[in-house]
Parts: sequence; C-alpha cells; structure tokens
Amino acid sequence: MTPAGSARGKKSLGQHWLADGRVLVRIADAAGIEPGDTVVEVGGGTGLLTSRLAERASRLIVVEKDDALALDLARAYGGTDAVTIVHADVLETPSADILRRGGGAPPYVVVGNLPYNIGTAILRAFLRSPTPPRTLVGTLQAEVAERIAAGSGRMTYLGVETQVYAEASVLFRVPPRAFRPPPKVHSAVVRLKVRPSPAVAAEDVDAFLELVHAGFAAPRKRLRNSLAVGLGVKPPEVDVLLVKCGIDGAQRPAMLDLDAWRELFAVYRQAS
Repeated sequence: MTPAGSARGKKSLGQHWLADGRVLVRIADAAGIEPGDTVVEVGGGTGLLTSRLAERASRLIVVEKDDALALDLARAYGGTDAVTIVHADVLETPSADILRRGGGAPPYVVVGNLPYNIGTAILRAFLRSPTPPRTLVGTLQAEVAERIAAGSGRMTYLGVETQVYAEASVLFRVPPRAFRPPPKVHSAVVRLKVRPSPAVAAEDVDAFLELVHAGFAAPRKRLRNSLAVGLGVKPPEVDVLLVKCGIDGAQRPAMLDLDAWRELFAVYRQAS
C-alpha cells in the first residue's frame, strides 16, 4: 500500500525520492527492527520506503512536513491501525511528542531518506533528545555520511560530535540514478547505533564539544596551532596540555580519534 509515487520533489525541502526497490529493501532491513519496536520514518514522501517499513514494524509513525504528501499518506494508511501519519516539521517537534502523537514508545528506531540540507540537523536532534532512539538509519550525501563515520586520520568535528552519542558506520553508497529526480551528488546510507549513555559524561558534553570545535578551528594546521587559534591562546600553552596527555601537537586535528579527544578534554578540564 503506497500513495501515488509521481509527485515531483521540492528543491526547497531537499526532496529527491529514493525509487530503487532493492535499495529501499536494504534500508528497511538495515534498521534491524525487532518485535515490539516503534519505527519513526522521517519524511514519508511518496510512501515507497513507508510500505517496506510497514511490513516490518508493529508500530510505524511517519513524520511528513509537506502538506500534500502528508494528506496522501493519511489517505493511503487511514485504515491501518499500525501506521500513523504525523503532519509536522521533525526539527520543531520533540521526539517524545512524535511518539505520543503516533501512539508509540521507546525503544524505537528512526529511518529516513533525509533531506541533504537538514540531514545532520535531524540526526543531531534525535541523538540529543531526552528520549533518543536505539538506532538511526538514514540516507545522506555520501561525503557527509563518510565524515560522520570517519576514524583517525579522517576525523572531523561532525564525526566526533556524532560518535559521542553513537557508533557510526556507512553501510553502502547509493548512486544518483536510484532517485527521482536524480541529485547531483552521490548518497550513502549510514547507521548510528546509539550508546546507552554518551561517551562523555552528560553534563560535560557541551564543554567537550566546545573544546573539539576549538581543535578544528584551523583543521589544515597542526593541532597545536589549530587548538591555539580556537582557544585564543599561545601555542606554548597548548603544548603543555598536549604533553600531559601524550598527544603529538605536530599532527593535524583529523588524526585524533574520539578517545584521544576525551583524554585531551580530561587534561584541559583539570587545567581550567
């Protein structure tokens, strides 16, 4: 059961419909939906992924911002007790409200073909929610997906920020021809397995990320210089911190993995 799939995507909403049936099945399978799970689909669109998720979920909540698409989805699934269409902007609706309006409850899984322009904002909103999901599976621009899941040597601020909350992996790439209309970039499906608690104490997350953001202030520079720029101090002051935690200040910020940033943060907090 799906609504009509011929609607044209709106550039203002970053709409590109994922139409390849094999890819849709792989995404639905990757969510690892378990009996009793609530599934939240972000952006139901024309319902092509919705129909695959409805086959697997005992409770499916579809969040759709577009007026016409939300109406089409409501008509298609109006007689289905297990599927609820929530006509709302996912970035303006707390996850607890989405679950309440859809008759769902934790544990829940988030799945979606995410708009390129707000994909990371959507992930961030769910990860920082007081009621985060167990797993998120989303289609993003490939370059963004790779930054999210990057390890030492290719790490970015976005990667550290995400990995504080979840273990991230890129599952597979999706070519433009799989979408209608085809985007100008390649896409990839990323899976985030949310940690039971953040990798940094919850009360320290904001301060930790501020330090990491400072560390990436000048990512092409050496770490000692980039961090000095971000913190507004002289490089010798940064050297003292780096020596205490055994980190080579001559390397670039991208070389540090999550554990190294945590070690640096611990020393930084003691010195503050």
